[in-house]
Amino acid sequence: MTKNIMIVGVGGQGSLLASKLLGWLLLNEGYDVKVSEVHGMSQRGGSVVTYVRFGEKVYSPIIDKGEADLIVSFEKLEAARYLDYLKPDGTVVVNTQQIDPMPVVTGATVYPQDLIEKMKVAGANVDAMDCLTLAREAGSEKAVNLVLLGRLSRHYDIPIEHWQAAIEACVPKKFLEINQRAFLLGRNTKLDGEN
Repeated sequence: MTKNIMIVGVGGQGSLLASKLLGWLLLNEGYDVKVSEVHGMSQRGGSVVTYVRFGEKVYSPIIDKGEADLIVSFEKLEAARYLDYLKPDGTVVVNTQQIDPMPVVTGATVYPQDLIEKMKVAGANVDAMDCLTLAREAGSEKAVNLVLLGRLSRHYDIPIEHWQAAIEACVPKKFLEINQRAFLLGRNTKLDGEN
């Protein structure tokens, strides 16, 4: 059975490295994997969406509305924007960071309030974490992507050593230590009410 993960974020946040790392990991787990950057502008601030599909045999890289098992979101508004792609029993792993899109910056509109609660009310399983603070703790704001992947790793039964091998394969050596720390902070940080 094919599993579908959407990675959504804003240009410049490292979502493409996250999808590359996830693709590498899943290939090495023996799955057929299709990764596709669908929308997006590589410059900072534009919306970026990547589809990662894996299973015994995957024929198309595209995820349609209502098909995503999991959405990994670098920002709250991006998570809300793509919520209709989530399956009824799907999960959203979301960084609670707020990045104002251009219409908010220019004053044309306001940033929506209570997005995490609204996603829960809409029926999504929401796993929300302040990934930016943890990335800073790891040593770089740019490590939000690895904090998110650490959080994502809790939703899959793949040994931590395999995740660590993927990080070593995909992250440049000079950033490896920070990214490894960020991954472990995302994976091991307990949220209120968690065991």
